[in-house]
Amino acid sequence: MDTTLAVLAGLTPSVGVGLLFWFSMRKIFRADRHEREALDRMDREGMAATAENPANSPSR
Repeated sequence: MDTTLAVLAGLTPSVGVGLLFWFSMRKIFRADRHEREALDRMDREGMAATAENPANSPSR
């Protein structure tokens, strides 16, 4: 029984750090995905506005 508790006590910090890493990477990837979706949505809205009123489009 003492050996089992010692093993669990030894693994707990590694598991905790692993979970913190996993949650932080998950948050970063989700934020990046949402930012890319927002940028795509802004680009589509800009293209739609340009198609509606070509006089306001930037000159080439």
